[in-house]
Amino acid sequence: MTDLMLAHLPTRLERADRLGAALGLPAGRLWVKRDDCTGLATGGNKARKLELLVADALTRGCDVLVTAGGPQSNHARMTAAAAARVGLACVLAFNSDPPRRTESNQLLGVIFGAERRFLGPLAMDDLNAAVESIAGELRSDGRRPYVIPVGGSSPLGATAYASAAGEILADLGHDDVLVITATGSGGTQAGLAARLGHERVLGIDVGALVDPMAAVRRLTIEVAELRGLPAPAGEPRIARDQIGDGYGAATHACLSAIRLAARTEGLLLDPVYSGKAMAGLMALPQSELQATTVVFLATGGVPALFETRYEDWLTGPEHNGTVA
Repeated sequence: MTDLMLAHLPTRLERADRLGAALGLPAGRLWVKRDDCTGLATGGNKARKLELLVADALTRGCDVLVTAGGPQSNHARMTAAAAARVGLACVLAFNSDPPRRTESNQLLGVIFGAERRFLGPLAMDDLNAAVESIAGELRSDGRRPYVIPVGGSSPLGATAYASAAGEILADLGHDDVLVITATGSGGTQAGLAARLGHERVLGIDVGALVDPMAAVRRLTIEVAELRGLPAPAGEPRIARDQIGDGYGAATHACLSAIRLAARTEGLLLDPVYSGKAMAGLMALPQSELQATTVVFLATGGVPALFETRYEDWLTGPEHNGTVA
C-alpha cells in the first residue's frame, strides 16, 4: 500500500438485478464492481495502478512521467491527471497521427498540461519501446523520467488488481465468483488472476495486443511473486470474439451492451473496453452464468462516448452495425 491517494477506494460492489434479469439471471447473481468511480479525471481502472506507480516515481526522485497509448487512451488521460496532482511533468506518446479534432481524452490531456507526441501508425505492442526511446531523450536533456508501460501494466501496477480482488471477496463474503473484465494491456486481468486464480477471471479481449494471453500469463506470475502468492495453475481465460474489426472499432454487440447497461442500470460503458466486455458477458452460455456469482468490472472510459467518430453509431437505429 501507499500513502499517496489518487483513487477513491474501495470502490462499491453493486447489485445489478435489472441487468441480470435481462440476461436471465436471478436476483443477486450479477454484481458490478464500480471501478469507473475511482475519482481521478472522471475515474477508471488506471487510478489503482497509477497510485502505486506514481508513488514509486516520487520515491525515485523522478520529475516527469512518460507513457503511451492509443489516440483516445484512458491511461494517458489519467496519467496526465496524476502527474498534475503531484507536481510532475508528463509526456504522452500516441500511436497515431495528430487528430483533426482535440476531443474527449485528448482534450483532457491538454487541460491537464501534458506534452503530447504523435508517433504515427504503430502497433500497440511497439509502443513501450517508443516510450523507452523518449525517456532516453529526456535523460540526455538532464531530466529524470519515470517510464510507465502502456496501460500501467507493469508488475507493480498490476498488483493493484490483486487488492481489488480482495475487495470483491470481502464484499461478497465468499469466493464462488467469476469476474469479467476487458483485457487490453493485460495488467488488470493479471492482478485479478494472481489473487483469484485463472479459472475465476474471464478477460474479454479488446484487440490491443497481438498476444494478450502471453502478456497476462507473464504478468500474473510476476504479480503473484510480488504479493507473495502462489502462481495460479492453468492458463488465462481470454475470449477473443468481441474485437470486431480491431482495437477501438465498435460493433453491434458492443452497442447493444452499452444500451442495455444504460437502460437497465443507468450504467455508462465505453465503446473500446467496457462495452465490449459487457458484450462478452452477454455472449456467455447460460450454463456458465447460472453456476456462480458474476462480477462485472466496470473499468471506466466514459470520455470515449463523446468522441465524434462514435456519434452516429451511438445515436442511430437499434439495428445499426459497425463503425471503423
